[in-house]
This record gives sequence, structure tokens and C-alpha cells, in this order.
Amino acid sequence: MTTLVEGDLAFEFPSDCKASHYDKWAFYRKQFQQVAGGSKAVDFLCIDRSCTWLIEVKDYSLHPRTEPSELHEEVAIKVRDTLAGLAAAQANANEESEREIARTSLSRPWRVVLHLEQPREQSKLRPKSIDPANLSMKLRQAVGPIDSRPKVVDTTHGTVPWKAYRQGAADP
Repeated sequence: MTTLVEGDLAFEFPSDCKASHYDKWAFYRKQFQQVAGGSKAVDFLCIDRSCTWLIEVKDYSLHPRTEPSELHEEVAIKVRDTLAGLAAAQANANEESEREIARTSLSRPWRVVLHLEQPREQSKLRPKSIDPANLSMKLRQAVGPIDSRPKVVDTTHGTVPWKAYRQGAADP
């Protein structure tokens, strides 16, 4: 089992999956991030037997979203840039492990997942401002040629091969 952490959230990937914190790769940070004036990246890659999962994590449970762009557009750009980065990494990454993960991830179908945490209890101070169903539809339109069935999940909803939980919470 591999555990990756993003902010206050921990993600446990089964042992038959190869999971990696893509936006922390040496290739991305030192070589690819500044390509064409700056590129974006998804948080995690998860390679299982059937596909490569491109996973973006957003946690608005404590602080509301302040970015001016639409969330589905932001995720689509990160997915596009990540796929370009993986194509470059398979040939040009300095670390063999990153080259191998890039090769493997590009040889399987891609799945896009937005892990979106929002306030569990709505209030005027912390409303649930993003409708997951509407976001899922917009995301499908934005990344359809890459994944016709992208997922919007959180720690309590969504079927994916890994488990996510807030660190410090009782058993996941």
C-alpha cells in the first residue's frame, strides 16, 4: 500500500497500484514546469491494471474557492499539461523511475478524477457552493476526448480504487 498526502488529506492506494505525487516529480519541477511560460500538473497519478488515473485534489472544506477561473477549466488544463509532461518525461526525465512511470502511464487508457472536499454542513459562512453533478457534466465536456467519464468524488462519495480520509480522523 502507498499513502500520499495532499494538504490535510491522505490517500491510500492498494499495493497492486503504482501511485505517484506527479506535481512533486523532479522532472516536472526542474525541467517541465516552465515550458511555454509555465505548465500545470495534477496532484497524483495512479496506475492500476486497466488504466492511469489523473487525480486533482481540491479541499474547500475550510476555505472557499477564490480562483477566478472555472474549476472544470482548471482541471482540464492540469490534465492537458500533465499528459504533455508525461510524454516529455518518458524520454527526457533524469530519474529512471520517473521515465518508467511516464511510459507506463501513457500506455493505458486515462481516467480523470477531481477529489473535491466541501463543507459537510452548510452555513452562510461555509456554503456548499460547487454542485458536484453540474461540475461533473462540465468536466465531461472539457476532458471528453481524454476521458468520457470523469469522476468528481470526495471522502464519502465515489467509487475509485483508493481510499481518502482527513488526516487525524479516526480509522479511514
